[in-house]
Amino acid sequence: MAKKQFKAESKRLLEMMINSIYSQREVFLRELISNSSDAIDKIYYKALTDDALRYYIKVSADKEDRTLKITDTGIGMAKDEMESNLGIIAKSGSLSFKNENELKDGHDIIGQFGVGFYAAFMVADVVTVISKALGNDEAYKWESKGTDGYTIEPFEKDSVGTDIILTIKENTEDETYDEYLEEHRIKAIIKKYSDFIRYPIKMDITEQRPKEGSENEYEDVTEEKVINSMVPIWRKNRNELTSEDYEKFYTDKHYGFDKPLKHIHINVDGAVRYNAILYIPENIPFDYYSKEYEKGLELYSNGVLIMNKCSELLPDYFSFVKGLVDSEDLSLNISREMLQHDRQLKLIAKNISKKIKSQLQSLLKEEREQYEKFYQSFGRQLKYGVYSDFGSNKELLQDLLLFYSSKEKKLVTLDEYVSRMPEDQNYIYYATGESYDRIEKLPQTELVADKGYEILYFTEDIDEFAIKMIRAYEEKEFKSVSSGDLGIEGEDNDTNSESEDNENKELFDLMKNILSDKVKDVRVSKRLKSHPVCLSTDGEVTIEMEKILSAMPDNQNVKADKILEINLNHEVFQSLKEAFENDKEKLNLYTNLLYNQALLIEGLPIHDPVEFTNDMCKIMV
Repeated sequence: MAKKQFKAESKRLLEMMINSIYSQREVFLRELISNSSDAIDKIYYKALTDDALRYYIKVSADKEDRTLKITDTGIGMAKDEMESNLGIIAKSGSLSFKNENELKDGHDIIGQFGVGFYAAFMVADVVTVISKALGNDEAYKWESKGTDGYTIEPFEKDSVGTDIILTIKENTEDETYDEYLEEHRIKAIIKKYSDFIRYPIKMDITEQRPKEGSENEYEDVTEEKVINSMVPIWRKNRNELTSEDYEKFYTDKHYGFDKPLKHIHINVDGAVRYNAILYIPENIPFDYYSKEYEKGLELYSNGVLIMNKCSELLPDYFSFVKGLVDSEDLSLNISREMLQHDRQLKLIAKNISKKIKSQLQSLLKEEREQYEKFYQSFGRQLKYGVYSDFGSNKELLQDLLLFYSSKEKKLVTLDEYVSRMPEDQNYIYYATGESYDRIEKLPQTELVADKGYEILYFTEDIDEFAIKMIRAYEEKEFKSVSSGDLGIEGEDNDTNSESEDNENKELFDLMKNILSDKVKDVRVSKRLKSHPVCLSTDGEVTIEMEKILSAMPDNQNVKADKILEINLNHEVFQSLKEAFENDKEKLNLYTNLLYNQALLIEGLPIHDPVEFTNDMCKIMV
């Protein structure tokens, strides 16, 4: 029996197959089972019968002989087909069959590249294939030890189908191959990659059971069992499924320990065909806002797991979504482990994003309490989505945002805020701080609140950055209550601020000089009613933004242009005037005290706490 050499520069190609193409050795079993499934598809198509139960795949291991056997009841191979399909690497018999027979829906073939079979050499020293083709009386055995070539000879086999026998490699210092002979490990690999192959995958499973007539003694019992689920939930009709079915699948797939808030079941048969089941979780994963968290959906091709986490299917702002996509139309690379970035993938991702937004909008509208529960966990991520990519996603996400309202005392949408705005209100007002209680006490809110205008409370560091990207909602611009100009008509009616600024120009100039470069200006306040002093800002950078930016590792020393505002109707102003006229040293003391008080109100650090406490003591004696 003469040994034959592989064609198509086989040695180099086979070396690549064994050492480079696949990232994990365990996928060899996925590839062999997929090939077996293809073989059954072919005979199923030829037979034109719906009696699928007589077709199956069986996997069995023999630890003593160190062999792993995969048997299928598929169409089998004749001698010339062995030469063609196994002797020429990267020629797909499945692809040829599909092209020759112009297969329609329901007869899709998994194999595309004709390379998966050779993944067996990652774990096997010898690969033996015994096959009998449909309609042939004679069977043949193909055998190879790898790059040295292969042999083909007549062999005895009673039934149509194929046996693939792998002689598993011996363990080395670096690699353990025994695991591919262990029942639990084989079963786990099948469940991971091939759980939804449409034909039964059988194995002899050994379990311990109580001996008959004995409560304390156990015996090992071996039974043939079907390992895979076969019909995936996503291919079932939605009307056949209950909420409990979807929740069970969520738990079985280990998507989370919580109960999903909502599920989305998608079946698309258009420009690109795919099925998907997506889940919006209730609770946030412990590592969600860390570098360790990996986003993405499971990707299947015809029920075969291709990728555990396909990040391209989810935008970052929806990275909390769990689930899977199964498609026949994606262009996979040669290992079937990674995607080629193509139009189909982008179409699926775009459609999935729309479906997620639609589901969230529905949740917000119809189940507000549930949505707020979701928002407590993942609202921050939506805000990051608004801010990132220079605000390119703001139109998609802005209607999903919630902020605490000073008037409603609860979370509200931007649309709800705008719908309640009085006719004379020109801006959407917001205030920033560490908590709702602290914001409510801010002096800067006095004038806006007195006008009866609603204020949105921003308590997360991302809030103001996201709003800066949105800029305006329904043609209403956002304005901080700390802004130098609040845009309120008649806000200076009670106080002729311009004339009073001129009247007190010398005092304010001196105070500005005392504070040096700490403030841009000292002015009469148009917003304060009961408080003596506050800080406002000119320009785009607010005080809250300065705090956040200064805490970052790559701090660029960005500062807000601070304005110290003085309430002329407060008793403190009289003390300032008296000190200005009679005691410049005391004016210096008062100015620094007022500035530091304004810093404390804003939650900003005092430059010199010791000096501040000493100043406090000076006014007490």
